[in-house]
Amino acid sequence: MLTNHAKLMQFFSVANEVTGRKKLQKMIYILQKCDMPFEEKYQFHFYGPYSEELSLRTEELCNLGFIAEEKKDKSNYFQYNYSITMDGQEFLNQFKLDMPDMTKQVWLLKGKSSRFLELVSTMLYFDDLTEMDMIEKIHTVKPKQKYTNDDITEASQFIKSINPPH
Repeated sequence: MLTNHAKLMQFFSVANEVTGRKKLQKMIYILQKCDMPFEEKYQFHFYGPYSEELSLRTEELCNLGFIAEEKKDKSNYFQYNYSITMDGQEFLNQFKLDMPDMTKQVWLLKGKSSRFLELVSTMLYFDDLTEMDMIEKIHTVKPKQKYTNDDITEASQFIKSINPPH
């Protein structure tokens, strides 16, 4: 078992359950941007930052029986719920993993909608831009989301609260 798989299992152990693939992608990306040692590579995709590596690792952990994936039919789409299994927790308890405590950040992220996390992760993805350029970029790459200035202000304040300066 690779360390990156164990880090992901540690995340699930803290989160208990994550509802939605998009939310999972955004949560791990945001945690990575908060200096948590996740090493998945991300590129910009339809719904913001996306990691093929994260999708594959999650699938592998499901195939090993360490993560449970529950597929729910939501009339016009499927929603996936993920949680760590007893086997996964047992394995994690035996694995020596040096991870900072991410409990506070994980629970703050879990309390937010996928739409909001999409905005936060997009802002973090373009954090090398000036604030004005970032806002323009958000409206360019996310026109269908119709993010308001209030949404962007809220996301900016959330980023500061979840990742205080070191």
